[in-house]
Amino acid sequence: MNVHPLPASALKGEGMTSQRARDRLAAQLKESGIRDARVIDVIRNTPRHHFIDQALHARAYENTALPIGHGQTISQPWVVARMTEALLEHFDLRGEAPPQKVLEIGTGSGYQAVVLAALVGQLYTVERIEELLRQARRRFRQLGLTNIRSRYDDGKLGWADEAPFDAIILTAAGDAIPAALLDQLSPTGVLVAPVGSPSSQVLLRMRGDGQGDFVQEELGAVSFVPLLGGIG
Repeated sequence: MNVHPLPASALKGEGMTSQRARDRLAAQLKESGIRDARVIDVIRNTPRHHFIDQALHARAYENTALPIGHGQTISQPWVVARMTEALLEHFDLRGEAPPQKVLEIGTGSGYQAVVLAALVGQLYTVERIEELLRQARRRFRQLGLTNIRSRYDDGKLGWADEAPFDAIILTAAGDAIPAALLDQLSPTGVLVAPVGSPSSQVLLRMRGDGQGDFVQEELGAVSFVPLLGGIG
């Protein structure tokens, strides 16, 4: 059965999911330090309430993480914005166009994937929890997105068949960046990921210098679900 894109009325929402609520969120992101107007505009126009249970719709445009089942969460909008901004900034600093091939590890609800897909050429996303991926794929179809490819697999393994990637983003935190992912990154690419224990995590940006080394930057404290191996 074909799933058609959502009608404009559904995307606009009403009440706590209205455009006014999204505009307030966008203003909060700007006030809290998000500078990239492209990122703010995409988040303003992305229907976050479609990525969570209907019982939580009234909280969809709060700047907070929310549960999506299976012990996972949809990230705080500020964190989604900051990670996306950090990824794009690498290419801005190099005087290059936004990346054409981006790998996301941890599809989750699909929200971060949709935000990225609006700003890059092609997005590849890997999820280890089959039910979450099934739901995310349905949302991608409903939104009419054609530049997202998804895979049910162990995210720590990446997507070697499609490597190298211009950029890689992780939406779960491990003690270290899996070596397989660094191997799949372009020599001049960028990787953005939370790293650390559940009680002490930082957001890292690793920028390839083209010579096989990486410049590593800490972008602040964050809190993410653990990066797990295998499939579930």
